[in-house]
Amino acid sequence: MNYNEKNIFEYGLNKCDANYQPLSPITFLERTAFTFPNKKAIIYDKKIYTYDEFFKRCKKLASALLSIGVRKGSTISILCPNTPPMLEAHYAVPMSKGVLNCLNIRLDAKTLSFIIDHSETKILIYDTEFAELVEDIVNSLINPITLICIEDILKNPTELKKAINYEDFINNGQDNFDYQLPDDEWDAISLNYTSGTTGNPKGVVYHHRGAYLQSIGNHLAWNIRNHPIYLWTLPMFHCNGWCFPWTISIGMGTHICIRKLDIENIFNLIIKHKVSHLCGAPIVLNMIANAKNVKSITFKNKIHIATAAAPPPSTVIKKIEELGFEVTHLYGLTETYGPSVVNEWDSNWNDIPTNERSRIKARQGVKYQTLENLAVIDPKTFKPIPFDGKTIGEVMFRGNVVMKGYLKNSNATSDAFSGGWFHSGDLGVTHPDGYIELKDRSKDVIISGGENISSIELEEIISQNEAVLEVAVVGKNDEKWGEVPCAFIKLKKNKKLTEDEIIKFCYQNMARYKVPKKIIFADLPKTSTGKIQKYKLRDQIK
Repeated sequence: MNYNEKNIFEYGLNKCDANYQPLSPITFLERTAFTFPNKKAIIYDKKIYTYDEFFKRCKKLASALLSIGVRKGSTISILCPNTPPMLEAHYAVPMSKGVLNCLNIRLDAKTLSFIIDHSETKILIYDTEFAELVEDIVNSLINPITLICIEDILKNPTELKKAINYEDFINNGQDNFDYQLPDDEWDAISLNYTSGTTGNPKGVVYHHRGAYLQSIGNHLAWNIRNHPIYLWTLPMFHCNGWCFPWTISIGMGTHICIRKLDIENIFNLIIKHKVSHLCGAPIVLNMIANAKNVKSITFKNKIHIATAAAPPPSTVIKKIEELGFEVTHLYGLTETYGPSVVNEWDSNWNDIPTNERSRIKARQGVKYQTLENLAVIDPKTFKPIPFDGKTIGEVMFRGNVVMKGYLKNSNATSDAFSGGWFHSGDLGVTHPDGYIELKDRSKDVIISGGENISSIELEEIISQNEAVLEVAVVGKNDEKWGEVPCAFIKLKKNKKLTEDEIIKFCYQNMARYKVPKKIIFADLPKTSTGKIQKYKLRDQIK
């Protein structure tokens, strides 16, 4: 053979088991369980699981799932707070080659029923705290599902008669189950639903490769040292907890699980377990900064806290850093496995005035080490905008930590990937140093407490009230939540409606956290073509 006729590196150099294995984050747990089997992996109230116990429980759960018919591509949904079963599901479901769908515990039964049917969920694992909600969900489903009930807070003992007991189910699994890596690292590992801006939620599909790389990206971007103590103040149902259920295993760390966000409990756990890391939306930072008797608490160790979504006010950052926290600002979307952009901190900024430092810290920053491309681009020409901190373009992503696409929605997927980039829908600028900063959202999504709320969805629901002629919903700045919905309503002639009445109507027809916090009755400003000018409404509530 004449080697000059072809690339010499293609001859006889092929993939085989010895030199190629699919990337999957489930291998992180196996390594840590092997290296530190007796190290504490999970602490939840009085429960403590070592890494050996954690790994074995995950393998038993995976084998039990296979025993009841789970196959490659089967969707397993879980409705559960930040307790150990949520962590176990993040490993056990991929071990079974199923696809994990973590359900938002704040959603209403109608929306959750849609998600379960749309994802073709075969099994629903749920915590007994949500027993009544599950009853409503099941009654609305098109297809039958198997129920597995986690007996943690048991409100209704008869509930378990309708479902398999979670612990019994795990105990039926194989202790030494020989799980396999995915057939292909492109295989789906999880499914996360985002509200988007119109209609029903869209299912964002993650693959094993992306979850593996994003987990490493978290570790690198946050410069996590080995053996972190991580407190679960971020919902695991949100972008798979930004992939931190897998990241913490890389660092051989300990998960501190909590059922609810209680500020007193958070402080107690930080002190008791010497917590080193936690994540959360700006509301978590606000809770910490504004906690009662906070001045009497002094943390002996440095506590790293990462936040995303709208940056918290500089006053909050100042307060929280005085307590001993170090804030890292991240940015991303459900479609990018959670945050994949970090405000990479330059030590030269430490000596500048506090207000200026907080302003810099509020910028979104630069790409993760595991993201190939990040740019603010002119959406018409697909050329990067000038690095002048003024010219506005759309923030776009390209790389392995971008979703596979939207489940059963090829049109939305094509639109999101047009031009060879993922379109975030966020508008921003690029500063001379290359750091990006968001300026607005091209889609009128309101980010409240880290949750995306579709203004169009709220407008559709409110317009169903027979007294409402027109409605427009915009985000209003809020110190606690970052943003809250504010509804501008024009009533029909001769119709009367009070603010309390419309809020009550909203509570009856949408998830509680989506209900507008302020109602303003007024005429709505419009363009010559009849389009409501939302920017004028935002100006009224600044």
